[in-house]
Amino acid sequence: MNIDQTIILGIIQGLTEFLPISSSGHLVIFQHLIGLRSPELLLDISLHVGTLLAVLIFFWADITSMVTESIGFVGTALRKRRPTSEIKHSPHAALSFWILIGTIPTALLGVIFNLFVQEMFGSTCLVGFTLIVTGAILGASRLIPDHFTKKKEVGLISAMAVGLAQGAAIIPGISRSGATIVCGLFCGLSRDMAGRFSFLLSIPAIIGASVLKFDTAEITEIGLIPFLAGILVSFLAGLTALKITMGMLRKGNLYYFSPYCFLAGTVVLFIT
Repeated sequence: MNIDQTIILGIIQGLTEFLPISSSGHLVIFQHLIGLRSPELLLDISLHVGTLLAVLIFFWADITSMVTESIGFVGTALRKRRPTSEIKHSPHAALSFWILIGTIPTALLGVIFNLFVQEMFGSTCLVGFTLIVTGAILGASRLIPDHFTKKKEVGLISAMAVGLAQGAAIIPGISRSGATIVCGLFCGLSRDMAGRFSFLLSIPAIIGASVLKFDTAEITEIGLIPFLAGILVSFLAGLTALKITMGMLRKGNLYYFSPYCFLAGTVVLFIT
């Protein structure tokens, strides 16, 4: 894997991880259509580290509030024996709790279907079909009336549903961000909360995937420069994609990505 391919993969990973067009699907397409082979394990981890840093920086205010409120709530609850139901008065602590709940179905689906999904990465035909499915999911977001998406708090049903959507997005071609955001909207979450919850929920998923893939024996497989380049490029591309997606989501224009997914999926099916 040379530095040019590292940069290409970093851009693809960073942009498509957060634009609702499927990072895994695009990596499969580029690997098959222009001769890019699968990135070495450690390079793949570096790309995920870059996108993780992008989420942490973009949502830094939310994350710091979640940490401080959660610590404060737990400390107060232990000292004064406050009922856990009072967490609703600490919105960022509650958000931390719902992210924990949403991570459970994601992890279960990932463990159960991991081996099955790995074989899917060899099928560009399948990716073409699932990209069309992603296009349909994004297009469906236009059918949701504005008055329906008003909830400012996540709740158990929304957390579990979005967690399941994230777990299903391990299938290459299904956009993680697209599936989770649209699912949140159908659960009645406001556009801003649906986007924030989707991307904050990705943090434990990205960390978990990186930890499971990490192998010290693979450290010598790539050089330090490609490793750092992968982090930097995917980080910058990820920040850009986050800004674009959140901006379009707040304007109710997420469905703008639908035609692209339909076109990309159709082209892939036609070629393969």
